[in-house]
Amino acid sequence: MPLTKDQIKKIEDTIKDSIRKKFQTYNPETSSMPFHHRLLGRNRMALFSFIHSLNTTFGTSIFEPVAETLASLSFQVARKQYEVGDSISEQAQSEIQRIMNDLTVGKNPNKIDEIERIRKVCNTGAMNKLKTVKVDLFVQSPDGTAHLFDLKTAKPNISNFKDFKRTLLEWIAIFLAQKPNAKVNSYIAIPYNPYEPKPYERWTLKGMLDLDNELKVGEEFWDFLGNNGAYSELLNCFERAGIEIGPEIDEYFQKFK
Repeated sequence: MPLTKDQIKKIEDTIKDSIRKKFQTYNPETSSMPFHHRLLGRNRMALFSFIHSLNTTFGTSIFEPVAETLASLSFQVARKQYEVGDSISEQAQSEIQRIMNDLTVGKNPNKIDEIERIRKVCNTGAMNKLKTVKVDLFVQSPDGTAHLFDLKTAKPNISNFKDFKRTLLEWIAIFLAQKPNAKVNSYIAIPYNPYEPKPYERWTLKGMLDLDNELKVGEEFWDFLGNNGAYSELLNCFERAGIEIGPEIDEYFQKFK
């Protein structure tokens, strides 16, 4: 279902507000670069520095607030930086380690089965206290199902996916420790496919993640949050927001001449 005009405006306002907040907290590189400045100009170097800074924080400064806004249009609850909890059972930790061991020796991941294995022991044994755990995005469906998202860069370090998998399982255990009967899942979300028009190289993640139930990339992620067609509409929102805020960006960097 296409977004309404009011919904589109809300998303575009979120994008523009996120960029303006970035301006307010941005500090240009202070290191002396006399050759670069003379060749390219201070304003271009300042813009380059800003883009680099924005790229490193795009997830928290742009994608998270936009995802929260988009999801709020379709889900009962949508919150970025959501606190899941601070306790996990000793037996759940042991079960997660067994799951990780199974995957390491070649067992195929099965998230539905893994969740049920954790559910059975989510309140068994001592409860270990943790530093409060936050997820990048939490959404709850009308039927009560909770979805926990870990937003990653477009090309996450494959060597870290073992750690990513453990984190997703621990989130489940922490959530179920408070709500043992809850319907819940956790995902890695990658906001866009850097290989387009080719498909995302999902095979690189096979073996650790359940690709059907634990990974959402680009269009699949945004359409999940905002229904079919949301990804295409979101790209248009970014384009229109960029055109509108363009003069503000140009004016901001003129002062670095």
